[in-house]
Amino acid sequence: MTKKGLIIISILLCLVSFNTFAADKIVGFSQIDNQNPWRLAETESIKSEAALRGYELKYADAQADQANQVKAIRSFIAQGVDGIILAPKTSSGWDPVLLEAEEAGIPVVLVDRNVDSDPDLVVTFIGSDFVLEGEMIADQMIHDLGEGPLKIAELQGQPGADPTVDRAKGFRNIIDQYANIEILLSQTGEFNRVQGKQVMEAFLKAEGGKIDAVYAHNDDMAIGAIQAIEEYGLVPGKDIWIGSIDGVRDAFVALADKKLNVSVECTPLMGPSAFDALEAAWNGEELQDWIVNEDGVFPMDAVTQEVLDSRKY
Repeated sequence: MTKKGLIIISILLCLVSFNTFAADKIVGFSQIDNQNPWRLAETESIKSEAALRGYELKYADAQADQANQVKAIRSFIAQGVDGIILAPKTSSGWDPVLLEAEEAGIPVVLVDRNVDSDPDLVVTFIGSDFVLEGEMIADQMIHDLGEGPLKIAELQGQPGADPTVDRAKGFRNIIDQYANIEILLSQTGEFNRVQGKQVMEAFLKAEGGKIDAVYAHNDDMAIGAIQAIEEYGLVPGKDIWIGSIDGVRDAFVALADKKLNVSVECTPLMGPSAFDALEAAWNGEELQDWIVNEDGVFPMDAVTQEVLDSRKY
């Protein structure tokens, strides 16, 4: 046999060996829900990365119910998966099921939201600095509108969720330094466009003439708020300043249309990092407790058609 033939056979054997190994690995992914573009993008990132690496993925949509996530994880454990990726709905209530995974020798990687359990129960948390995101929104608002007087309507995310708590904290870290800036109204919109619109409608009915700015904990609620403001007869982005977080495509369209003043990006594309972490765990490697995603700030004037066309989600 020629040398070239031996090289080809060696390459094929390596590929077969890799694929056999990959086919033996089964990963469970528990997603909170798929109610907005950001979640859909995160789900697609993890599904596509599993396929790229040749792993079988067992996927469970919890439909925004933590109890469903716990059931899904226990099902993954019972099926003997090799690893679990968890996007937790809330920060508390995970100790028992994480202990069960640990006892079964199954590594768990957290994505986009952290939990208040012992860090040793998970491989790592992969996500953004939510406090910093809230601070970025407040800084941009003050840059655009000045130091007050300003009255703000806040659309909070799901109660008890890590980003809700931290994004509220970060925003207040900044505005509490200014005596003439206050949060006039604050209520959950559950990270949901429809509920964000409904809450904003109630805010406008109650204090429409007093609201200077809207701080939405995610873009989807901001889009709902924009719709409510337009129906109320005001111009979003002009009559009422609006800032939100996530950086989804609909937000970039609103930025380009001058209806949203700023969006802070919180990337949902965590598939590569999540599987890198699982593979590190399978190899016995130690990772830091928190792998921080980098966030970007996109004010209205920075969003051109070229930027819009470049968006992946």
